[in-house]
Amino acid sequence: MKNVRILLLCFCVAALVAQNPGLQRTILQRKDISVPGREAVIVRVEVAPGAAAGRHTHPGEEISYVLDGEGEILIDGQPPLKIKGGDSVVIPAGAIHDAKNTGSAPLRLIAVYLVEKGKPLAKPEP
Repeated sequence: MKNVRILLLCFCVAALVAQNPGLQRTILQRKDISVPGREAVIVRVEVAPGAAAGRHTHPGEEISYVLDGEGEILIDGQPPLKIKGGDSVVIPAGAIHDAKNTGSAPLRLIAVYLVEKGKPLAKPEP
Protein backbone atom coordinates (compact mmCIF):
# COMPACT_ATOMS: atom_id res chain seq x y z
CA MET A 1 0.00 0.00 0.00
CA LYS A 2 2.87 2.37 0.82
CA ASN A 3 4.33 1.88 -2.66
CA VAL A 4 0.95 2.67 -4.23
CA ARG A 5 0.75 5.96 -2.27
CA ILE A 6 4.28 6.90 -3.32
CA LEU A 7 3.50 6.10 -6.94
CA LEU A 8 0.28 8.13 -6.77
CA LEU A 9 2.12 11.09 -5.23
CA CYS A 10 4.85 10.96 -7.90
CA PHE A 11 2.21 10.81 -10.63
CA CYS A 12 0.35 13.84 -9.25
CA VAL A 13 3.52 15.90 -8.79
CA ALA A 14 4.62 14.93 -12.31
CA ALA A 15 1.23 15.98 -13.69
CA LEU A 16 1.49 19.39 -12.02
CA VAL A 17 5.04 19.89 -13.28
CA ALA A 18 4.06 18.82 -16.80
CA GLN A 19 1.35 21.51 -16.78
CA ASN A 20 3.84 24.09 -15.47
CA PRO A 21 7.25 23.72 -17.12
CA GLY A 22 8.58 26.69 -15.09
CA LEU A 23 7.98 24.82 -11.82
CA GLN A 24 10.19 22.16 -10.27
CA ARG A 25 9.27 20.28 -7.08
CA THR A 26 11.77 17.88 -5.51
CA ILE A 27 10.57 15.75 -2.60
CA LEU A 28 13.34 15.67 -0.01
CA GLN A 29 11.63 13.60 2.68
CA ARG A 30 8.27 12.26 3.80
CA LYS A 31 7.54 10.95 7.28
CA ASP A 32 4.57 10.04 9.42
CA ILE A 33 3.80 12.58 12.14
CA SER A 34 2.07 12.28 15.52
CA VAL A 35 -1.34 13.20 14.06
CA PRO A 36 -3.03 9.96 12.94
CA GLY A 37 -3.58 9.77 9.18
CA ARG A 38 -1.20 12.66 8.44
CA GLU A 39 2.36 12.92 7.16
CA ALA A 40 4.97 15.63 6.65
CA VAL A 41 6.38 16.04 3.15
CA ILE A 42 9.43 18.30 2.77
CA VAL A 43 9.87 19.69 -0.74
CA ARG A 44 12.34 21.98 -2.50
CA VAL A 45 10.40 24.22 -4.91
CA GLU A 46 11.83 26.32 -7.72
CA VAL A 47 9.78 28.68 -9.89
CA ALA A 48 11.50 30.08 -12.99
CA PRO A 49 11.48 33.85 -13.67
CA GLY A 50 8.07 34.86 -14.98
CA ALA A 51 6.53 31.44 -14.23
CA ALA A 52 3.77 30.41 -11.84
CA ALA A 53 2.90 27.22 -10.02
CA GLY A 54 -0.69 27.39 -11.24
CA ARG A 55 -3.81 27.47 -9.08
CA HIS A 56 -3.93 24.42 -6.83
CA THR A 57 -4.80 23.08 -3.36
CA HIS A 58 -3.22 20.71 -0.85
CA PRO A 59 -4.94 18.20 1.47
CA GLY A 60 -3.36 19.92 4.48
CA GLU A 61 -1.32 22.94 5.47
CA GLU A 62 1.66 24.27 3.52
CA ILE A 63 4.42 26.01 5.47
CA SER A 64 7.07 27.56 3.21
CA TYR A 65 10.33 29.41 3.71
CA VAL A 66 11.67 31.50 0.83
CA LEU A 67 15.36 30.77 0.25
CA ASP A 68 15.83 33.43 -2.45
CA GLY A 69 14.10 35.26 -5.25
CA GLU A 70 10.97 37.41 -5.35
CA GLY A 71 7.37 36.52 -5.92
CA GLU A 72 3.73 36.71 -4.98
CA ILE A 73 1.50 34.23 -3.23
CA LEU A 74 -2.09 34.54 -4.39
CA ILE A 75 -4.61 32.93 -2.02
CA ASP A 76 -8.28 33.17 -3.04
CA GLY A 77 -10.08 35.77 -0.94
CA GLN A 78 -6.89 37.42 0.33
CA PRO A 79 -4.76 40.28 -1.03
CA PRO A 80 -1.58 39.24 -2.91
CA LEU A 81 1.32 38.52 -0.55
CA LYS A 82 4.70 39.75 -1.82
CA ILE A 83 7.57 37.45 -0.78
CA LYS A 84 11.36 37.52 -0.98
CA GLY A 85 14.31 35.59 0.43
CA GLY A 86 13.98 35.18 4.21
CA ASP A 87 10.17 35.39 4.24
CA SER A 88 7.82 32.60 5.27
CA VAL A 89 4.17 31.83 4.57
CA VAL A 90 1.51 29.46 5.90
CA ILE A 91 -1.24 28.42 3.49
CA PRO A 92 -4.36 26.88 5.06
CA ALA A 93 -5.51 23.39 4.10
CA GLY A 94 -7.67 23.38 0.98
CA ALA A 95 -7.02 27.05 0.13
CA ILE A 96 -6.84 27.65 -3.61
CA HIS A 97 -3.56 29.43 -4.23
CA ASP A 98 -0.79 30.16 -6.72
CA ALA A 99 2.87 31.18 -6.43
CA LYS A 100 4.27 33.51 -9.08
CA ASN A 101 7.88 34.51 -9.65
CA THR A 102 7.91 38.30 -10.12
CA GLY A 103 11.70 38.64 -10.20
CA SER A 104 14.48 38.05 -12.73
CA ALA A 105 16.05 35.11 -10.84
CA PRO A 106 14.57 31.75 -9.81
CA LEU A 107 12.22 31.82 -6.79
CA ARG A 108 13.39 29.04 -4.45
CA LEU A 109 11.48 27.79 -1.43
CA ILE A 110 11.49 24.94 1.05
CA ALA A 111 7.92 23.80 1.66
CA VAL A 112 6.68 21.52 4.43
CA TYR A 113 3.27 20.01 3.76
CA LEU A 114 1.34 18.50 6.69
CA VAL A 115 -1.14 16.48 4.67
CA GLU A 116 -3.53 13.57 4.72
CA LYS A 117 -1.79 10.32 3.87
CA GLY A 118 -2.83 8.61 0.68
CA LYS A 119 -4.02 11.79 -1.04
CA PRO A 120 -2.21 13.58 -3.86
CA LEU A 121 0.15 16.26 -2.56
CA ALA A 122 -1.41 18.89 -4.84
CA LYS A 123 -4.55 19.13 -6.91
CA PRO A 124 -4.83 21.58 -9.84
CA GLU A 125 -7.76 24.03 -9.63
CA PRO A 126 -9.40 26.09 -12.37
